[in-house]
Amino acid sequence: MNKHLSPEAIRSGAAALGEWFHNINLNGVWTAPNHFLGDYPGKVWQHFAHLVPQDLTGLSVLDIGCNGGFFSMEMKRRGARRVLGVDSDERYLAQARFAAETLGLDIEYRQLSVYDVAALGERFDLVLFMGVLYHLRHPLLALDLIHEHVVGDRLLFQSMQRGSTEVTKVAADYPFEEAAHFDSPAYPKLHFIEHRYAGDVTNWWVPNRACAEAMLRNAGFEILEHAAREVYLCRRVQPSYGAGAIYPAKGPSR
Repeated sequence: MNKHLSPEAIRSGAAALGEWFHNINLNGVWTAPNHFLGDYPGKVWQHFAHLVPQDLTGLSVLDIGCNGGFFSMEMKRRGARRVLGVDSDERYLAQARFAAETLGLDIEYRQLSVYDVAALGERFDLVLFMGVLYHLRHPLLALDLIHEHVVGDRLLFQSMQRGSTEVTKVAADYPFEEAAHFDSPAYPKLHFIEHRYAGDVTNWWVPNRACAEAMLRNAGFEILEHAAREVYLCRRVQPSYGAGAIYPAKGPSR
């Protein structure tokens, strides 16, 4: 445990783990005080913290794409019985472990891709899927896998959105000759990024608001609250016809 480290030791330990994307207060030492988004994610958390019960006693939480562990730690502070944070980047996991140990919080972290959540073999009362969707080449598959394997009740979801913030009513079907609805800015659209966005080569797909909401519904998540511009609290329900995860077989290496 590192909870008795001096400020100098905390500052040195945090710096040794590279640049932090989560600005976390480690006993008075901030991990990313010069973050380009300001106090991130603490500042944005204030806008939707009320979506999560203040008392999570007895509940289990999975934080997918946990990064430096800010949200995992907030869940543990609310008394969650078990908090598991997963991320594909071992550097972020090292930061998250250092932060949790420094603050004396019992949180488990594992290196795991969202595409491999079936390997966990359990469902969680609350799953956090924040700031991950737009980094995925296969975003709808990820939602299908999360629904099929790990969400037991609630999903807290956030994705960067671009394009129209309007949502229009979409008909259940259109004749083949009808194409004008595709031109509406409020029609569900998933924008593909071939190269980079904001200097990040891992930004692949960015939905508009209508698309984010449609994808959630289609994957089997009923939207309960839309408290912040990009944040949704959802409940796991029966998915739409045709929804469901796929498991591509790997062929021989060549």
